[in-house]
Amino acid sequence: MLIYEYLPHELARLGVVAKAAGLDRHQVAVQVRLAQERAGRARVCPAEPHHLSELFIAELRRLQWERIAALVDRERMAAYAPCRDSRAVCYEQQRLKRLMTDVAEAERSGVEGPEISRHRVYRVNARPTAGCSGSDMPAPAMHLMAASAGEAAERAWAVHGRDGVYQRGGYRIASVTQILPEPGELF
Repeated sequence: MLIYEYLPHELARLGVVAKAAGLDRHQVAVQVRLAQERAGRARVCPAEPHHLSELFIAELRRLQWERIAALVDRERMAAYAPCRDSRAVCYEQQRLKRLMTDVAEAERSGVEGPEISRHRVYRVNARPTAGCSGSDMPAPAMHLMAASAGEAAERAWAVHGRDGVYQRGGYRIASVTQILPEPGELF
């Protein structure tokens, strides 16, 4: 039984909290503006075939930056400190509780030593294959959880390849990029 150490929404929230640590009110405001712009761009992109999408991730991040900005203002913090953010502490407690519940459930179902996976969220981009470049449709993109970029590409092809959007639409996988956590963020 596969147990995720972090779920996508947990990765997004934790990434924002980690990035915000030590930022002053003005620096947080800049990040809020950037997050709002990203969410705005994501709203006009074509819909992705899964719930986990650029829009979902952008909105999670936007909401976290706005929440942190409000906290910094309300508490008059010179710099954001995650240890003074009761909601961030609560999020981590909820994540640990979920993890313990998942492990206990796996053990109850007979799984010995359940595997806890530290999957990442990858964006899989596609582009038209040769001879299909005249398509007016934007190349499909999707976000998937996987242990590696190669696994994300394999999963995308397994779900959308043969007889799916890639074959029918004349697309091939062009790139796979880690989105959550952002490269360089360590959890």
